[in-house]
Amino acid sequence: MTPTPVLARCPIVLLWRILAAASLLGLGAGALAVPVLVLPQQSVFASGVTTPAPASVAASVGFSATAPTATAPTAPTAPTVPPERWLPPLGPPLAVSGPYLPPPTPYAAGHRGIDIPGRPGESALAPVAGTVSFVGKVADRQVLSIRVDARTVVSFEPLEQGESGLAEGDSVVRGQIIGETGEGGHCLAECLHLGVRVDDEYVNPLRYFSERPVLLPW
Repeated sequence: MTPTPVLARCPIVLLWRILAAASLLGLGAGALAVPVLVLPQQSVFASGVTTPAPASVAASVGFSATAPTATAPTAPTAPTVPPERWLPPLGPPLAVSGPYLPPPTPYAAGHRGIDIPGRPGESALAPVAGTVSFVGKVADRQVLSIRVDARTVVSFEPLEQGESGLAEGDSVVRGQIIGETGEGGHCLAECLHLGVRVDDEYVNPLRYFSERPVLLPW
């Protein structure tokens, strides 16, 4: 007995042969009680190789058969705002007659701040907002300190307070009059000394001012 070729056993080929025979007999396709064929997920070809259905092929190569999900647009990131620079306490431009000279060791001699030239009686402005943390006399000069934040304190000397002057705990705003230049200390009657401490360590105050300082002769 001669075996039937694989191609002849294919359901599509059998259906095609039935329809061809009906055409030769003059019968319409509707006259035939031909069942509807539902192709399986896999089709058999003459070669005998099993070919997966399209969805299986997509999954096997890493593609998804589902529609892509729309993604909401990401809001733009707000630009970083640089910190506000300090105002020169005796007005612009910022002049420096004595530069910051850090000591080699914590207890050695040095110049732990900058000297701003000025004469007694000049109004001094708060370079930055904060809270008065100290006001009083140290040795021979009047000192005022303003706490800017939890880490930073700025001090001025000699700075005189009148009868209606500032007291500890008072809030000050940037540009507010905080006193008048006085006499005493190494400035004598020629300058206002400004010092800044961060975590109780003195730093160069010039880092907080926007203007390029004008260095004057000592």
